[in-house]
Amino acid sequence: MTQTEPGPGPSPAPTPASGRAAGPDSADGAPHRVHRVHRAWFVAAVAFVTIIGAAAFASLPGLLIEPLHEEFDWSRGTIGLAVSVNLALYGITAPFAAALMDRFGIRRVVALALTVIAVGSLATVWMTTSWQLILYWGVLVGLGSGSMALAFAATVTNRWFAARRGLVTGILTAAGASGQLVFLPLLAWMVENHGWRPAAVTVSLAALAVVPFVWLLLRDHPADIGTTPYGGPYAAKPAPVPGAARRALGVLAKAARTGPFWLLAGTFAICGASTNGLVKTHFVPSAHDHGMPVTAAAGLLAVIGVFDVIGTVFSGWLTDRFASRRLLAVYYALRGVSLLFLPMLLAPAVHPPMVFFIVFYGLDWVATVPPTIALCREHYGEDGAIVFGWVLASHQIGAAVVAFLGGLARDAFGSYDPVWYASGALCAMAALMAMVIRRRTTAEPAAL
Repeated sequence: MTQTEPGPGPSPAPTPASGRAAGPDSADGAPHRVHRVHRAWFVAAVAFVTIIGAAAFASLPGLLIEPLHEEFDWSRGTIGLAVSVNLALYGITAPFAAALMDRFGIRRVVALALTVIAVGSLATVWMTTSWQLILYWGVLVGLGSGSMALAFAATVTNRWFAARRGLVTGILTAAGASGQLVFLPLLAWMVENHGWRPAAVTVSLAALAVVPFVWLLLRDHPADIGTTPYGGPYAAKPAPVPGAARRALGVLAKAARTGPFWLLAGTFAICGASTNGLVKTHFVPSAHDHGMPVTAAAGLLAVIGVFDVIGTVFSGWLTDRFASRRLLAVYYALRGVSLLFLPMLLAPAVHPPMVFFIVFYGLDWVATVPPTIALCREHYGEDGAIVFGWVLASHQIGAAVVAFLGGLARDAFGSYDPVWYASGALCAMAALMAMVIRRRTTAEPAAL
């Protein structure tokens, strides 16, 4: 996976087939070949590290519910509301962030987003009322994390890669799971032994630590350094696109007149409900209800992160080779079945059936992302990243609704079981919706 970086002058770009170009003549007059890792892979590596560092904030909500409930006597529904605001803004911000990246560049938007995350997380240390939790963790961290959402991965992939897009999408998506793997056990140990405030400070510092990498190493477009996208021809950098909000809303209006958009948005809303909204937010307190130590439950979520990396990268590889809608149908169907069995597996100790669930759910966790991005790209072309931002908004709205309802269900019924069963049924519905999505057969998406 190598390509030579051509200079910004008129020299022809290397062909994707060979990924090589003749270098300057050697002393004997014969041209020699230059072998170099294409710069796109370095950009992808920086994006990967950035997403890992920013993933610390995603590891914390499920660990905060019990400590905040005990210290401030806030209901789980109130705490779930703050998490819901966070998740909803995470999604709603994403399409605007993708448009802002077209206007101001990736580096500026991502660096500012990481700073906002750091400020919001640090401010929670001094909060005394529930509205401050909603403002700091819900609004500030939600806005910052939304700008660091998967639309960032989609934008990097679209700009820097013409080939291997499915694989790169899978790798960057897996970065979030890797961050969860790195931070979740540490944060759980901090919460258990030193309280939740040191954990919040750690999240803040992790976000700030990534800012220099973004500013110094990330580049907005291949043309900035006179190279090509990986596997594609040289192209001049497009002019900044003014009116980011207007463009994001215009793309939404156009996409909303097509059938695939609503099917993708509906399936991804269920994806968010069954992952971020339910498992990431409520698995730890649900397991704790059954007598499992918080550190053990958090460790299980970290194991989900391990297998999430494997499943997502493999899903990206499959997306380059098989029909995306069929992959989505299989992923959602299997996820639904696993959720129906989960209430029977929760116990004070971790038994082999629970380990099997964790491994299986980890493989399926965000395996839905590469085929969803691929379908957005297939149906909406250059607007695909912004369309995916709106689809991601539906993902986070679904997550927000279930994060809130899950807390209410626990307060009302004393158990999370009804939410697990309902989520399993929703996944079965998502599998059916995915099969309805058809391949694009014309130059324009078919209107409803």
